[in-house]
Amino acid sequence: MLIGVIGKTNVGKSTFFAAATLATVEIANHPFTTIKPNVGVGYVRKKCVCKEFGVKDNPRNSICINGERFIPVTLIDVAGLIPEAHKGRGLGNKFLDDLRKADVLLHVVDASGSTDAEGRPVPPGTYDPVEEVRLIQREVDLWLFQILQKDWRRLVHKAESEGKFEDLLAERLAGLSITKTHVVKALRDAKLENTKPSSWRSEELMLFVSTLRKIAKPSVIVANKADISEAQDIIKKMTKELKDEIVVPTSALAELVLRRAAKKGYIKYLPGDPDFEVVDESKLKPKERKGLEYIREHVLRKWGSTGVQQALNKAVFEVLEMIAVYPVEDPVKLTDHEGRVLPDVFLVKKGTTARELAYKIHTDLGRTFLYAIDARSKRRLGENYVLQDNDVISIVAAKGR
Repeated sequence: MLIGVIGKTNVGKSTFFAAATLATVEIANHPFTTIKPNVGVGYVRKKCVCKEFGVKDNPRNSICINGERFIPVTLIDVAGLIPEAHKGRGLGNKFLDDLRKADVLLHVVDASGSTDAEGRPVPPGTYDPVEEVRLIQREVDLWLFQILQKDWRRLVHKAESEGKFEDLLAERLAGLSITKTHVVKALRDAKLENTKPSSWRSEELMLFVSTLRKIAKPSVIVANKADISEAQDIIKKMTKELKDEIVVPTSALAELVLRRAAKKGYIKYLPGDPDFEVVDESKLKPKERKGLEYIREHVLRKWGSTGVQQALNKAVFEVLEMIAVYPVEDPVKLTDHEGRVLPDVFLVKKGTTARELAYKIHTDLGRTFLYAIDARSKRRLGENYVLQDNDVISIVAAKGR
């Protein structure tokens, strides 16, 4: 799973990425700070099942803090986008190429309206972030449009002589992590499934790619700089006008400050918490204390969180519809073969079956699958059992095959 962090230049993308991953990236107040994509590991947060079962867990592929399980996900922070990026303007070609493998996009927007379409600083409230969202989405649409338009006639001719239009489209777009399932749904949602592709005009092709982008490259709108006073009314407007989008009020800078302060031991703070606790007032300089109080007053009390963790969680659990599953070897002790309690948690798509989980753990386990055991009820589950969120599952396979 790959989460792409996108947006126009100078809106706080690199700050968001640094806050989400605590990676060291170049952060500056000028366009094109990010030239090569930064790749890092962030975490989605979820209640762990350890407290339900009354056990002390020993996580191996994730982290458990006070009963909260932090599950790793990969983020890529790509070059900022400007108008006509699809034509190669700015770092457009690089930006769009970096998006190919992304499963979901975190679209960072300047919710204070303090950067124009080119990413240049302007007085807060003087640029409309709704236009910013639509501009970026259109650039991605035009990029997809160009890819298909290049050999559209050949593709259509082949489809009409051989059939299997959906297969040919999926094959043409496979390098963009677009599947046949995406293509079929886009054709249906755009009401183009019963039309002849040879009759499509540019308008139909654009309708198709726009619908496809929403399905194959879905996004969460990260309304950044939410601590700036002008942002409050703008975010209300964004939520109203972008009603088909998930909009998360965010202050990436506040999150970065809190995570760094927690790392130094100045405060107790877990990503996603609605507040923090100062460990030792004497360790804080007056300027640091003032900065933390500003974050508490203008971000946490106003919005309930900094938004960074919430944006990650919404992208994974709501948009991608992933669930958490805990595979164990011993369904009674909840351990693996080395005795570690609840060592792993897997993020899988809703609808994943027990056998499909076995394949994700190891190919041989999937191939020799016999049945699974539900650690809660201890009952046997067949290969077609559809996994539920927070299932703790033991896979039983044939030996010696």
